[in-house]
Amino acid sequence: MGCAPSIHVSQSGVIYCRDSDESNSPHQTTSVSQGPAAPLPGLFVQTDAADAIPPSRASGPPSAARVRRARAELGSGSSAGSAAPAATTSRGRRRHCCSSAEAETQTSYTSVKVTSAEVRIGPMRLTQDPIQVLLIFAKEDSQSDGFWWACDRAGYRCNIARTPESALECFLDKHHEIIVIDHRQTQNFDAEAVCRSIRATNPSEHTVILAVVSRISDDHEEASVLPLLHAGFNRRFMENSSIIACYNELIQIEHGEVRSQFKLRACNSVFTALDHCHEAIEITSDDHVIQIHKIHRDSGDNSQTEPHSFRYKNRRKESIDVKSISSRGSDAPSLQNRRYPSMARIHSMTIEAPITKVINIINAAQENSPVTVAEALDRVLEILRTTELYSPQLGTKDEDPHTSDLVGGLMTDGLRRLSGNEYVFTKNVHQSHSHLAMPITINDVPPCISQLLDNEESWDFNIFELEAVTHKRPLVYLGLKVFSRFGVCEFLNCSETTLRAWFQVIEANYHSSNAYHNSTHAADVLHATAFFLGKERVKGSLDQLDEVAALIAATVHDVDHPGRTNSFLCNAGSELAVLYNDTAVLESHHTALAFQLTVKDTKCNIFKNIDRNHYRTLRQAIIDMVLATEMTKHFEHVNKFVNSINKPMAAEIEGSDYECNPAGKNFPENQILIKRMMIKCADVANPCRPLDLCIEWAGRISEEYFAQTDEEKRQGLPVVMPVFDRNTCSIPKSQISFIDYFITDMFDAWDAFAHLPALMQHLADNYKHWKTLDDLKCKSLRLPSDS
Repeated sequence: MGCAPSIHVSQSGVIYCRDSDESNSPHQTTSVSQGPAAPLPGLFVQTDAADAIPPSRASGPPSAARVRRARAELGSGSSAGSAAPAATTSRGRRRHCCSSAEAETQTSYTSVKVTSAEVRIGPMRLTQDPIQVLLIFAKEDSQSDGFWWACDRAGYRCNIARTPESALECFLDKHHEIIVIDHRQTQNFDAEAVCRSIRATNPSEHTVILAVVSRISDDHEEASVLPLLHAGFNRRFMENSSIIACYNELIQIEHGEVRSQFKLRACNSVFTALDHCHEAIEITSDDHVIQIHKIHRDSGDNSQTEPHSFRYKNRRKESIDVKSISSRGSDAPSLQNRRYPSMARIHSMTIEAPITKVINIINAAQENSPVTVAEALDRVLEILRTTELYSPQLGTKDEDPHTSDLVGGLMTDGLRRLSGNEYVFTKNVHQSHSHLAMPITINDVPPCISQLLDNEESWDFNIFELEAVTHKRPLVYLGLKVFSRFGVCEFLNCSETTLRAWFQVIEANYHSSNAYHNSTHAADVLHATAFFLGKERVKGSLDQLDEVAALIAATVHDVDHPGRTNSFLCNAGSELAVLYNDTAVLESHHTALAFQLTVKDTKCNIFKNIDRNHYRTLRQAIIDMVLATEMTKHFEHVNKFVNSINKPMAAEIEGSDYECNPAGKNFPENQILIKRMMIKCADVANPCRPLDLCIEWAGRISEEYFAQTDEEKRQGLPVVMPVFDRNTCSIPKSQISFIDYFITDMFDAWDAFAHLPALMQHLADNYKHWKTLDDLKCKSLRLPSDS
């Protein structure tokens, strides 16, 4: 059966749809039995309300005078009064002991026809079941009779409970809209306790509870209603057994609180249904016209909203086709008129990227070219239209599993094999340190540290010795020395105290538990960056803002690194991967956290005194450099550097006819490429360090990859780099693959620009060392003779 556009919500909160051709058919209800239950003593249900009020005792009917008084008060104009006296007096009274699953009035026997009603609240059609009332009276009297007959006259379903236990169970089964509790005689039960027990249940949120209190004599002062409100009552009813008084009270409650609660329940049900709906929702009128509002703005500031409708017959799975609304409606000229000029303006714009210009030039050249040339140009166009222009197509190197695993682990997001597990790591904000006193100024550094820092400008500087004497806090000491050498405090107009506090905060957020990605690695990258900035060609291509940005980027480039790769975080569904949409997850986190840590406290905010424009330029340069360390775009950065920096420079040196600006390296675009290349080389310069340092770094990164593989297996995650199994991995072979695939070409390009003969010699010696170990089938880091 198809679902009509109208939404129907029953009072119990159930949403259902009804076909338009069944709109006039009677409602059919289905009762759900909750299984047999033991009779609950004290709960009575009257199935023939016109006969009599259910007594508290099993003996005879109420007095004839009481019945006559009730019928007289109802009057001949009421439906109750129109019932045949002979029929009602002959039927007798029915009393039922009811369990929670059986406590329901049989509406076919009431003197007033009780049916579900369809009401409208705004555009919604809601099915409102008859109001259900629960009377909690320990004994039968004229007051309970009055409310019973009032319910009969109003067409409400009514239950009577004699004990608090039966009242609570009946309410949990029926969810009455109105509850009337006898508060007059406290010796029978505690009315306020009964109210509180009902309010403690979830369904009572939409229930109105009425307290029947005794009349106050003239010589007594009227009591406050606050105790009743605190107990959970909504209203107070002064004792009055008149059926009309009871009837008026119930009717006011229905048209006030009950109707408002019904609207709230209906809206809540609609929102719940929409939240769980997997199809598009259409809101239509009775004849399937979609209801939309459009906003017309006049020449002033005021706006006017007018309803507008679109008719359409196209339906797919009862869902809205957005295109059909925007382009098919014949009676929607205003939307069409807005759409076509916009499209025309887009087509008239001259938005053309450099790659599209190249493609257009090739297309034009094909027209007058021989067939062979045209076919070759077709192949060129096919390559240019791909998205991965700078990613190499793997050749024989890919046959080596070490190379394959390195490429897969460092250059992919890991989303080929997603897992539902989640990896959560804690930030090392409160990292414990040793008792080494922090220097008040750079001149107060302990002698053992100061002696090591005297050699910090040399490429052979031993960062591990600094790590040892500073008790794993090398970044602060090396950072203060390097930043002082480059005049960073003067450029930023900040004090050395602020700079020292900033270094302390940044280093505290590196994880000392990581084998590789810790503050020692950050200090090593900072040292390499400072070394590169001292080279003549680099120094002549960058200004001081670039230098400061590079030093800061090197310091923060791996802050709060969890010791796991991006692929691991994406596969594990970590919070960071979700936050950054599986794209440059760690690199985005490093930059964001670095700026958060810097600006949140003025004591360590090194940017607080610089000009706003300088800060924005500096911030963008830092972000760009840190994001460049992400390996998925490694080949793009290298190729752009080669084509924009190396080749024009080589042509200029050779005196060829290659069109080039001698000062081209100072263009902003080229300065960006130089800074990216510089931090990339500094980040992975381990194979170019002296052999002892190179071996130590190789062991540390391998241990971190081993730990990741162990955790992937333990959590049932995809193993990103299977060769990094601590029981089978060959570290020399993995180093050879890394150098072959990532290091050699990049450092050849960087050496051609910055002239780094010492580094290239270390690289050649280290490569020879790894090859020797690999030829000997050694898995250790050193030759047996070295141990």
